[in-house]
Amino acid sequence: MEAPLSERYQRVRDGLAEACRAAGRSPADVTLLAVSKRHPDEAVRALAALGQVDFGENQVQAFEARRAALSDLPLRWHLIGPLQTNKARHVAAAPPHLLHTVDRPALVEALARRWERPAPLDVLIQVDIDREAQKSGCAPEALDALADLVSATPALRLRGLMCIPRPATVASPRAAFARTRAALEAIRDRVDLTAGAPVLSMGMSDDYPDAIAEGSTLVRVGTAIFGARD
Repeated sequence: MEAPLSERYQRVRDGLAEACRAAGRSPADVTLLAVSKRHPDEAVRALAALGQVDFGENQVQAFEARRAALSDLPLRWHLIGPLQTNKARHVAAAPPHLLHTVDRPALVEALARRWERPAPLDVLIQVDIDREAQKSGCAPEALDALADLVSATPALRLRGLMCIPRPATVASPRAAFARTRAALEAIRDRVDLTAGAPVLSMGMSDDYPDAIAEGSTLVRVGTAIFGARD
């Protein structure tokens, strides 16, 4: 039998705090993003009652439905899954707190065409740091050009990078996290990331301690909090 949601949540909060201590960092410097995809609204409400604020959805339609169903709660909704170019209009109509998955010029251009708000959309560039053909993400060698394009697009505000390394069961993700951190440091010499602290979105249920050790400022945790999906 799985532990109650409150117990799993506290276990993750404690694990995050311990990982920060081990890395000589403050837990206040790392945002915990609860990945709620395919879990019931009641679980999100219960987690919000425990103090969780940041939640993530993978699909645009699920993101829209979830935010509408829970509009009475003061939550920050992130869009963390691959985004098709033809879905840019949905993002422009109902923007997330942060879009984690900008990965190609065509998507930048589609978002810019649809954006009609005075303030820009905060975005991260997703980097395919392990060069896995089946995953979304900008190739590392294309990162500089894409960062330049995003930075030159008034509709968007580049906040940092996101990565999904190989599963920890296949290889240690720590080297991939270190490369992503180095990539962020490199683009900081090229583009303006002064709108708040730079964001490194990396680390999930199985590997967030390694991500925190390598400088992650936002970890995306689903299963360790909500349990296995149906």
